[in-house]
Amino acid sequence: LKRSLCLATKSRSIVFQQVACMSGGSMPPTPRGGGWKNFPDLIEKWNPKLFKGVGVGLGVGAVVTGALVSPLAGAALAVATGAYWKVGLDDMRQTDHTLRRNFPVLGNARYLLESIRPEIRQYFIESDSEEQPFDRQHRAIAYQRAKDSTDTIPFGTRRDVYAPNYEFAAQSMFPQTASHELSRVLIGGPQCKQPYSSDILNVSAMSYGALSANAVLALSRAAKQGNFYHNTGEGGMSRYHLEGGGALVWNVGTGYFGCGTGTLVRSFDAHMFQDNASKENCKMVEIKLSQGAKPSHGGMLPKGKITQDIAEARGLTYPAVEDCNSPPTHSEFHSPEGLCEFIAKLRELSGGKPVGFKLCVGKPEEFSALIKAMLTTGIAPDFITIDGAEGGTGAAPPEFSNSVGMPMAEALTLAHGLLKGAGLRDQVKIIAAGKVLTGFSVVRTLAMGADVCNSARAMLFALGCIQSLKCNTNTCPTGITTQDPRLMQGLHVPSKADRVASFQAKTVHVALEITGALGHPSAHAITGKDIYRRIRSQGLRNFEEVYPWITTPDGSLLATPGHVPGGEQKQGAHPALQSIWDGGRIVHPMWGRA
Repeated sequence: LKRSLCLATKSRSIVFQQVACMSGGSMPPTPRGGGWKNFPDLIEKWNPKLFKGVGVGLGVGAVVTGALVSPLAGAALAVATGAYWKVGLDDMRQTDHTLRRNFPVLGNARYLLESIRPEIRQYFIESDSEEQPFDRQHRAIAYQRAKDSTDTIPFGTRRDVYAPNYEFAAQSMFPQTASHELSRVLIGGPQCKQPYSSDILNVSAMSYGALSANAVLALSRAAKQGNFYHNTGEGGMSRYHLEGGGALVWNVGTGYFGCGTGTLVRSFDAHMFQDNASKENCKMVEIKLSQGAKPSHGGMLPKGKITQDIAEARGLTYPAVEDCNSPPTHSEFHSPEGLCEFIAKLRELSGGKPVGFKLCVGKPEEFSALIKAMLTTGIAPDFITIDGAEGGTGAAPPEFSNSVGMPMAEALTLAHGLLKGAGLRDQVKIIAAGKVLTGFSVVRTLAMGADVCNSARAMLFALGCIQSLKCNTNTCPTGITTQDPRLMQGLHVPSKADRVASFQAKTVHVALEITGALGHPSAHAITGKDIYRRIRSQGLRNFEEVYPWITTPDGSLLATPGHVPGGEQKQGAHPALQSIWDGGRIVHPMWGRA
């Protein structure tokens, strides 16, 4: 008995050392010959044989405790000992984890600590400005404005204003009061019969299915309260989108959900599209070519996840008999000219509502070819949504999220410059999305050429998202990105709708305050000269100097620069844009040299 108790005491000491090491703790050194000095070596001493020895010691200890202390204490120790043996023997039998087989019981500490590492880092370790994709400072702004609480900061900026890439708005000595009503944007070109007046900040595309029913309903109600639009995402217009009563932008993806038939192979259905597009809530139609978080990547919805509500929204049969496919590309068109013709078709079927497309820009030459197709067919979209590679999604392969697609700044300025050079910028509005959260981020996005901004994750913060990064696990603790009824019911629709509406209104208000400080009466007057960036080797440069193609003269890509009748000098397009337009390689330091 004495030998067993001594063995248990020694082994317990090793266990405590191992847990402390895995927790990132430290132990004071002991004199030569002691264990703490060679702590990593002690970890290696734990093995199945030692596990069994400790188990025997715990068993004996339970018997002794029950006899000498109290039966209740002995029973409690016996239960703990039984659990110890159960976990350890399971660890030794399983074949998935080498660490658990070699270090029974103790090896589980690693997985426990790994599971709570994000929470420990978020709450105790990270600074206010370092977490990705959104740091604490930005999340706090969203929370404060959503709750209508104090959103000011004391004692001045915490940012290093002399650091490279620091950006700021250059205010005017003669500020004005910018009008919200005058800053709204009328979307709809000459071929549109039902233009839509959009706010400068709206809810970006997020599908029902990726979001819970309560989250979709709250966003739609908020859109109605605040008079801004809510993009449905490619999952179709669900009854929760419609029930909320907000203005909707119907996102038509490669799966043609809500306007198509089939499962593994989906086909566009004109009659189904016409029925849905004629609904009063549907204000615009957006053809999804790609999205920033996973450009040109399709997806498969397993039949087991197709609920009755999802089947209803997507136009699928229920109960599902097959998986549902969203391929990487559209089946209705295969060329830029085909896309233009599809735009005209949807515009006619919808009764003349604004129709555009969304993409994450990839090859600049392909985007140029698309604009050329608008000229040759005489069909232009009413809007183009530029989704930056920094955009979010519920789930995507890390390589696609991290390494595929063009970021918003370069894509937006490229699109703006090419449309201006082609003489189409006045007809085609640009909507931009890519980590837009603050009033300043709205203003800087407009300064790069956008007319309207979309935001997804900022709206989720307003809903209560805590950035737990569990969107792809169906265990979202705030009930936003889950279909689990238990978690979803915690999201109270009326109060969350109020918070989203409050966040949007306050963010737009701050954006317009900055606009007025710049000396402009409305957001339409913002230009690249209003925002400056510190560049390490060049000092301060405004956006027109950083992205010179945003000042491309209207129609300059269509003619050779030179003299025009009357003796005036005609300004040509920027060489980078002209090279793209001509099908050559890009020749500008921002993009790389030929």
